[in-house]
Amino acid sequence: MAIVYISRTEAASDFDGLMAHAANGDEIHSESNARVVAKLLPGDAPRPRLLSESLKILNERGSTVTLDGAFGSDLEEIIRSHREPLSPTL
Repeated sequence: MAIVYISRTEAASDFDGLMAHAANGDEIHSESNARVVAKLLPGDAPRPRLLSESLKILNERGSTVTLDGAFGSDLEEIIRSHREPLSPTL
Protein backbone atom coordinates (compact mmCIF):
# COMPACT_ATOMS: atom_id res chain seq x y z
CA MET A 1 0.00 0.00 0.00
CA ALA A 2 1.23 3.47 -0.85
CA ILE A 3 0.08 6.91 0.17
CA VAL A 4 -0.54 9.08 -2.89
CA TYR A 5 -0.57 12.86 -2.42
CA ILE A 6 -2.56 14.77 -5.02
CA SER A 7 -3.84 18.32 -5.29
CA ARG A 8 -7.52 18.99 -4.83
CA THR A 9 -7.72 20.15 -8.46
CA GLU A 10 -6.05 16.99 -9.77
CA ALA A 11 -8.30 14.82 -7.61
CA ALA A 12 -11.40 16.49 -9.03
CA SER A 13 -10.24 15.86 -12.59
CA ASP A 14 -9.37 12.15 -12.19
CA PHE A 15 -11.79 10.57 -9.73
CA ASP A 16 -11.86 7.30 -11.69
CA GLY A 17 -8.06 7.08 -11.46
CA LEU A 18 -8.21 7.68 -7.72
CA MET A 19 -10.79 4.92 -7.34
CA ALA A 20 -8.44 2.57 -9.20
CA HIS A 21 -5.59 3.46 -6.81
CA ALA A 22 -7.85 2.79 -3.81
CA ALA A 23 -8.99 -0.51 -5.32
CA ASN A 24 -5.29 -1.50 -5.52
CA GLY A 25 -4.84 -0.73 -1.81
CA ASP A 26 -3.43 2.80 -2.01
CA GLU A 27 -4.49 5.61 0.32
CA ILE A 28 -5.14 8.93 -1.43
CA HIS A 29 -4.52 12.26 0.35
CA SER A 30 -6.05 15.23 -1.45
CA GLU A 31 -4.34 18.51 -0.54
CA SER A 32 -5.14 22.18 -0.76
CA ASN A 33 -2.45 24.71 0.19
CA ALA A 34 -0.16 21.88 1.45
CA ARG A 35 -2.89 20.70 3.85
CA VAL A 36 -4.68 17.36 3.55
CA VAL A 37 -8.37 18.14 3.09
CA ALA A 38 -9.66 14.65 2.24
CA LYS A 39 -8.56 11.02 2.30
CA LEU A 40 -9.75 8.20 0.10
CA LEU A 41 -9.09 4.81 1.68
CA PRO A 42 -9.40 1.28 0.33
CA GLY A 43 -12.71 -0.30 1.29
CA ASP A 44 -11.00 -2.89 3.48
CA ALA A 45 -8.73 -0.40 5.28
CA PRO A 46 -8.66 -0.91 9.04
CA ARG A 47 -10.40 1.67 11.19
CA PRO A 48 -7.96 3.96 13.02
CA ARG A 49 -7.68 3.16 16.71
CA LEU A 50 -9.21 5.72 19.06
CA LEU A 51 -6.98 7.21 21.75
CA SER A 52 -9.31 5.76 24.38
CA GLU A 53 -8.73 2.29 22.90
CA SER A 54 -4.96 2.82 22.93
CA LEU A 55 -5.05 3.94 26.56
CA LYS A 56 -7.12 0.88 27.50
CA ILE A 57 -4.55 -1.40 25.84
CA LEU A 58 -1.68 0.38 27.62
CA ASN A 59 -3.51 0.03 30.93
CA GLU A 60 -4.08 -3.69 30.31
CA ARG A 61 -0.35 -4.09 29.62
CA GLY A 62 0.54 -2.36 32.88
CA SER A 63 1.95 0.79 31.29
CA THR A 64 2.56 3.78 33.52
CA VAL A 65 2.40 6.29 30.67
CA THR A 66 1.28 9.79 31.67
CA LEU A 67 -0.24 12.22 29.18
CA ASP A 68 0.29 15.90 29.85
CA GLY A 69 -1.87 18.78 28.62
CA ALA A 70 0.27 19.31 25.51
CA PHE A 71 0.10 15.69 24.35
CA GLY A 72 -2.53 16.34 21.66
CA SER A 73 -0.69 19.26 20.10
CA ASP A 74 2.63 17.39 20.30
CA LEU A 75 1.10 14.41 18.50
CA GLU A 76 -0.44 16.60 15.79
CA GLU A 77 2.95 18.24 15.18
CA ILE A 78 4.63 14.84 14.87
CA ILE A 79 2.02 13.72 12.35
CA ARG A 80 2.33 16.94 10.32
CA SER A 81 6.12 16.63 10.20
CA HIS A 82 5.97 13.26 8.39
CA ARG A 83 4.86 13.29 4.75
CA GLU A 84 5.79 9.65 4.16
CA PRO A 85 3.99 6.77 5.89
CA LEU A 86 5.58 5.58 9.09
CA SER A 87 6.55 1.91 9.28
CA PRO A 88 6.63 0.98 12.96
CA THR A 89 8.24 -2.28 13.99
CA LEU A 90 6.04 -4.17 16.41
